Amino acid sequence: MPNNQPRVPVIVDFYLRYLDDQDSAAFIKNIARRYTCASLERLAVCGDRSGRRAAVLALGYMGDFSSNAVMGQALVDRDRGVRTIAENGIRDLWRRVGSREQRATLSAIIRLNQTKQYDEAIRLATELIHESPWIAEAWSQRGAAYFHLSQYDSSIRDCHQALEINPYHFTAAAGMGQCHLLQENPVAALEAYRRALRLNPGMEEVRVQVIQLQRTMKGE
Repeated sequence: MPNNQPRVPVIVDFYLRYLDDQDSAAFIKNIARRYTCASLERLAVCGDRSGRRAAVLALGYMGDFSSNAVMGQALVDRDRGVRTIAENGIRDLWRRVGSREQRATLSAIIRLNQTKQYDEAIRLATELIHESPWIAEAWSQRGAAYFHLSQYDSSIRDCHQALEINPYHFTAAAGMGQCHLLQENPVAALEAYRRALRLNPGMEEVRVQVIQLQRTMKGE
């Protein structure tokens, strides 16, 4: 008797195995044997729900900044699972840009911010920006360092520049909102937060800020 059950796409099979064993190395190896980043990008847009989830997960592991637009579109996918996977993966793509040396410098800047060495992060980010002003994440990381040093105007300028280069940079938009809020500029803060939510509807903390700001402004 013929089997009329639809065949599960190979990428979905790899994805289901990954969900079961959480072996990311095996998942990447299997995907790399069968798919290019270009084919993963097509599946991320046109596949069924499981196919889109699998493709977006794979791009998060294997892609680079050239897949940013596809991952950015996945942030507003109709499926919540796709959106969540995209949010986790796109941040890694933002760091996979430039030469090996530039990526290493960017990683060092991120570590400096994580360890609260903000002045050194600014110094190193400034050097990278002068050398490669097209690296959006360098601007964003310097903006984050300025924010922690309460230099809000400088932070806003850098976050704005990060968004000019990378229009999907939702963390830069949210950072601008934080700065405007601390400068007691609720109108600008609300605009920035709304922009962040348009890019990434999953930012619940930003959504709370938007609701609070709207209520406050209506009460004035």
